[in-house]
Amino acid sequence: MPRELVRAPQHDRQRSLGWLALAWKEHFCVHGPGDIQGRPLDPDAPDGVPLDDELAALTVDAYALDGSGRRLYDSAFFSRAKGRDKSGTAGRFVLFEAFGPCRWAGWAEGGEVYEWRDFRYVYQPGEPMGRPVTYPFIRCLATEESQAGNTYDNVLFNLTDGPLGEDLPGDAAGVTRIILPDGGEIVPSTASNAAKDGGKESFVVFDETHLYVLPELRRMYDTVRRNLGKRKDAAPWSLETSTMYAPGEGSVAEETHTYAKLIREGKTRTARLLFDHRSGPEGVDLTDEAAVRAALAEAYGDFAAVMDLDRLVNEIFDPRNSPSDSRRYFFNLAEAAADAWLAEPELIAVSDLNKVVTDGEMITLGFDGSRKRSRKVTDATALIGCRVSDGHLFELGVWEQPAGAAGENWEVPKAEVLAAVESAFERFDVVGFFADPAKWQEHVTGWEARYGTRLKVKASRQHPVEWWMTGGRAIQIVRATQRLLDAILEREMTYDGSYALTRHFLNARRREGRTGIQIMKENPDSPRKIDAAVASILAFEARSQAVAQGLAEAAEPMGGFTF
Repeated sequence: MPRELVRAPQHDRQRSLGWLALAWKEHFCVHGPGDIQGRPLDPDAPDGVPLDDELAALTVDAYALDGSGRRLYDSAFFSRAKGRDKSGTAGRFVLFEAFGPCRWAGWAEGGEVYEWRDFRYVYQPGEPMGRPVTYPFIRCLATEESQAGNTYDNVLFNLTDGPLGEDLPGDAAGVTRIILPDGGEIVPSTASNAAKDGGKESFVVFDETHLYVLPELRRMYDTVRRNLGKRKDAAPWSLETSTMYAPGEGSVAEETHTYAKLIREGKTRTARLLFDHRSGPEGVDLTDEAAVRAALAEAYGDFAAVMDLDRLVNEIFDPRNSPSDSRRYFFNLAEAAADAWLAEPELIAVSDLNKVVTDGEMITLGFDGSRKRSRKVTDATALIGCRVSDGHLFELGVWEQPAGAAGENWEVPKAEVLAAVESAFERFDVVGFFADPAKWQEHVTGWEARYGTRLKVKASRQHPVEWWMTGGRAIQIVRATQRLLDAILEREMTYDGSYALTRHFLNARRREGRTGIQIMKENPDSPRKIDAAVASILAFEARSQAVAQGLAEAAEPMGGFTF
């Protein structure tokens, strides 16, 4: 089961209001519009259709607490294949947030009882106890002006045709707003009205965020997320649901995935996101029906038992549906942009997190630098190493402008960059160093003066380090780019799987000129940087020349630790 689950280090499912939430949902909620609409979640009911283990686990994880009773997560992201009841799942969270004991009210000694209407829950010793939010204000975001949204439709159905609506006045639940009996409301919102109401949100659902691509939808998302910081006692949070995004479109879902990867690598100051993504296996042969069925079973998990897999197989084999769309929607897999230089499966195949380059080993270096820009996002600066013996690429440093306010007036920390280069020469046997001197000419000249005599591989006789990635080297650049691409596709090299390097590889776009294919950003002002990919091309080219000189024979890897 391909699964990407990012949780806080202190995550403990025993310290969660989610168990109370599950019991509450099973008692009060029914399934929304669809084949099983109106049927209860209660597993003991004669016609009950309970939550499967995966959806139950999401509830427990989303309400995890720290030792002081504070929520571990300010936001949660739930990504599953098309048809996985994501909107119904979000709707049940809305109902619990509106009516249920969804906030911490202390730790139970054991035997305490929560009662509401005909629901009774006995707490176990040490279990967190719950209380309702005072004046819950819940927003369900939709992508189109003409829609209330699937999440809101599920909520409205429960409040007109389910047990929760029994005590509501007849006019309390409508298509534009639900007035809660003890104060508060649930509203569907679109881009045109999300900025209203003064930021009273206690809970928000961002449904199908892979569709949040247009500027107005992104502004809606940013505005509402900012609002969530305004009510301290309500402990506001948000839930995103999504099917796999199209890489390179710049959707909100893609940015959330980027944030999750940064958390996983320990590269963020805060880590208050629960990220839960499940997909089918990579590389499924879409002409093999047995393989397609097996992949669908993996992608949908327990839910596959209630899916019409015959219909999904027919959709996948329908020539009117593109293979890339089938992989995205039914297997929840990322599909590369049409002009992508590399696809994610190609990188996964050569990723090796267990390889360690030890001090003293023979390596080459590649460097691509930048300077501060007065407008737009400053390009990244990257220093990449390549072990001569086996072509293993590894990150030595990637310096990027932070997003948002933290990135204002940001400049490349030159002292850190220079220290990283110096450290590389101290730690390793560096036999080649190719650097694009654009915006760094002075420092490249300094490196040539300091290290040039010890380099066995030289960019040129006069300039052993300087390797321009523009101008007169066009043919050499094309050949170097193709050399690394061929090595990746033929699995003749590996890389350390670092997040920055992966991202820059996937951001690179093919651009064909008179001399052949080079890589560039999707557009000159794109914030999606490729500098680490450029530095990798330079490092690998220097390594290729080292191999041609016979240096690889003297550069067997020294072992290192594996994990």
